[in-house]
Amino acid sequence: MSPTTHSTAIQSAIDIINQNQGMMRMAEAVRAGIHRNTLQRMAECGVVVRESRGLYRLADKPPLGNPDLVTVTAKVPKGVVCLISALAIHELTTQIPHEVYLAIARNASPPQMDYPPIRTFRFSDKAFVEGIEQVTIDGFKIPVYCREKTIADCFKFRNQIGLDTVIEAIKFYKGQPKRNVQALLDYASTCRVSRPIRPYLESIL
Repeated sequence: MSPTTHSTAIQSAIDIINQNQGMMRMAEAVRAGIHRNTLQRMAECGVVVRESRGLYRLADKPPLGNPDLVTVTAKVPKGVVCLISALAIHELTTQIPHEVYLAIARNASPPQMDYPPIRTFRFSDKAFVEGIEQVTIDGFKIPVYCREKTIADCFKFRNQIGLDTVIEAIKFYKGQPKRNVQALLDYASTCRVSRPIRPYLESIL
């Protein structure tokens, strides 16, 4: 392949990756028409940076402020950020997650990732699809459960993450504007924890 052809292929690849917010998975790039060898050459030349296995970012884009969240949701596009990771996004916890908490559908195959560390939770059909919103982090749309759904989820999984984490989240929620307690109760019903969570909500909120 001539230098001119190399240059044309690389520029075309740059244009395609720019259309995807400056970062793409290898599989996505190939489907979009970027040859694997072109992407490898771009990495060797420093045009792209390998964020993790199979995930590449254009080098002229600013480094990610939250690379773990962006990487996981890019590589597991059907997952939804949940529990402590969602609490952190909504500023409902003092904890700093050391792994990405991700909800997957009940029948979904678990993601195969060496890095970043990820902890998956299987949600039933209704619990999985309800309460999803999109937040922008580092310029990328991240699927995450809303505040009310997150609190209900955390109460459901309180034995895994700790009841103190849930109580702290409810207290932080009390201090935030635009609360929707009825929505929280509705999500608690979806998660089948409406009765046990009610005393905590009544005493704190």
